[in-house]
Amino acid sequence: MRGLELPRHGFGAAPIGGLYEAVGEEQARATIEAAWSHGVRLFDTAPHYGLGLSERRLGAALAGRTGYVLSTKVGRLLRPTTRGGRDDEGFDVPAGHERVWDFSGDGVRRSLEESLERLGLPRVDIALIHDPDDHLDQALTQAYPALAELREQGVVQAIGVGMNQWRAPLRFVRETGVDVVMLAGRYTLLDQSGLPLLDACLERGVRVLAAGVFNSGLLATSRPSGTFDYRPAPAAVLDRARRIAAVCERYGVALPQAAMAFPLRHPAVASVVLGARSPAEVEANAALWSRPVPDDLWRELEAEGLI
Repeated sequence: MRGLELPRHGFGAAPIGGLYEAVGEEQARATIEAAWSHGVRLFDTAPHYGLGLSERRLGAALAGRTGYVLSTKVGRLLRPTTRGGRDDEGFDVPAGHERVWDFSGDGVRRSLEESLERLGLPRVDIALIHDPDDHLDQALTQAYPALAELREQGVVQAIGVGMNQWRAPLRFVRETGVDVVMLAGRYTLLDQSGLPLLDACLERGVRVLAAGVFNSGLLATSRPSGTFDYRPAPAAVLDRARRIAAVCERYGVALPQAAMAFPLRHPAVASVVLGARSPAEVEANAALWSRPVPDDLWRELEAEGLI
């Protein structure tokens, strides 16, 4: 990746874009500051997050700083709209824009230009093709070549794909020259279905950014409850999470601590990217990721068939 080093832990900026509930300007800035103060130097955002709000807030906070890695995404262009109301795609923000899917070469170039305008920064380090599930052919034949050209020109250092599934990214790894894959929720304590993708990445020298490591909340506390992949957790999944939590407790390890550590055990995984909406969430994550997880815990989970 042309000398680009990926920090072990990253900051996912969807929550400060109002994911599920609005986040005020001061809280968003304080959350980014807390991440920086805890040594986080990888920041991930996207136009999709809060209809550009995440990019604007992150860019303002990073202005004047150096020594960080910044990634954003392409595939959704933002266009002004007068329909009013609130966004209906998961973000509690005014619906002043609408998302337009565009994985064409021109769309990719426009997307990156507009992201840089919102960020107010001269560059991003990584550009990821974002959620091309229903546009896979265009993403492979048009978006990827456009990003590859931008990489060749030095506009970005690394390119890749970011998705919530593993099969489509596997095609990118096998058929293109991507540098990075962001995989959300498919290599976690509860779901290791993405292992074939990680193994292929390791074979081809593609680095993996592991996101969604709490599977939308079920692994976020030591007493599992709530959602799994943004839906109520099925009984079998909830039971498995509780069994994993019981093993963790025997070793004095918090369940979210193990959830953050688990993906990094695979040699293809360079970073774990953690979303946060408040300084308190950053503080809690940082306190846990700094603690080692005993090898015996992993061995017991394997012996019990839990990972």
